[in-house]
Amino acid sequence: MVAATGGCSHPIHLAGESAIVDAGTGEVLHSYTTADEPGGRLLIACGNRRASVCPACSEVYRADTFHLIRAGLSGGKGVPETVNSHPRAFVTLTAPSFGPVHSHRDGRACRPRRRDKVCEHGRPVGCHARHEPRDDRLGQPICPDCYDYIGAVLWQAHAGALWHRFTLAMRLELAAQMGMSRRAFGKEVRVSFAKVAEYQRRGLVHFHAVIRLDGPAGALEPPPAWADHDLLVRAVPPAVARVRLSSPESDLGQWELTWGDQLDIRPILLDEKAEGVSERAVAGYIAKYATKGAEASGTVDHRVSCPACGGRGRLALTATCGRCHGTGLKPGLHLDALPVTDHARRMIRTCWDLGGRPEFAALRLRPWAHMLGFRGHFSSKSRAYSLKLGDLRGARAQHRAAEARERHGLPALGDATTLVLGHWRLAGIGHTPGEAIMAEHIRQSVQTARAIRAEREGG
Repeated sequence: MVAATGGCSHPIHLAGESAIVDAGTGEVLHSYTTADEPGGRLLIACGNRRASVCPACSEVYRADTFHLIRAGLSGGKGVPETVNSHPRAFVTLTAPSFGPVHSHRDGRACRPRRRDKVCEHGRPVGCHARHEPRDDRLGQPICPDCYDYIGAVLWQAHAGALWHRFTLAMRLELAAQMGMSRRAFGKEVRVSFAKVAEYQRRGLVHFHAVIRLDGPAGALEPPPAWADHDLLVRAVPPAVARVRLSSPESDLGQWELTWGDQLDIRPILLDEKAEGVSERAVAGYIAKYATKGAEASGTVDHRVSCPACGGRGRLALTATCGRCHGTGLKPGLHLDALPVTDHARRMIRTCWDLGGRPEFAALRLRPWAHMLGFRGHFSSKSRAYSLKLGDLRGARAQHRAAEARERHGLPALGDATTLVLGHWRLAGIGHTPGEAIMAEHIRQSVQTARAIRAEREGG
């Protein structure tokens, strides 16, 4: 049963029964009950996308995301292969600077340091060190007191809205480039997106996105000849510059939120050896970061807020939360004792402090403090880009159900003469220590088998 979950680290335990019944006669054709299983339970994979939580399930999520992105570039999975002729680009949008941080610059000094030049807090304004790639100082502010933590957290909380504004600005800018109204442009060209968020060392996200121009029918139809790759590339920089958002008004001040100055636009090519980035590389890159969380920037991969009150400290206007006793924190947890970097701790503390102010209540900063304020989707796509993750999961579930029916000599899946009746309840989560060892061994075996198969297919 552990093997059936693929080595899931935190399987869900179900108890209950199901039966396949003849709809006409009521005869039970096949039945299953967890009472016959060891321990009286059925294990189901947790399905968590984060590699730090469940490596086995995150690998399934990564593979699904890879096929979803690849289908929108090369075709397949119901998407025509002609989609690879549509104009498309791989774009990276970054966060602005909120203060100088230690960075890795190909063996060169971190940041120019002027002799005797110090900030108002008495610290050097630069750093002459040459940081190694795994240096713990990378991403940490050179002067934490000069770093704009409030601005960084507010930008992070609005990153999803900034992305949405960018998608609207792209359509406006493309139409403006052709001297058309947005409505007229939309009747001839559809703009499709797929993006993933990646945490930088400094704790802020940037977005890697595939942008593609289609005809009105999406991936099924090419755009007009005038909607070419040059038009797409020309429209991205001014569209990025168009995006402006203001943070909620507060006695702390008000921040104008924009994208950072660093913008990378690369063509997506069929030939992996050509100058640019290949379709497979783009799909692999996005799929890789779809399973990562904020832990890459030195924070934790679980919420720090109380699950009962969501960090508010109360369940109603006057009723104090009995689980956290009004602190809003997860029981037994203290922010100062978190196993995180000093920079991440200050980001979390800023989220917590701002989340307690009424003007920022809508941002829900306390429940998302462990994500350093980011509360958007890690990976997302526009409707017409390609198929959905649910389509892949549904096809996999149907395939397994069809195999099971064939194995038991039952009517084919979807046969109108049978009904499936079931009753299930949650009976627990996780493994015993012995099962955990077994699950990890199974996960490693599955991973090795997949790597061998991928190497053979690639060869």
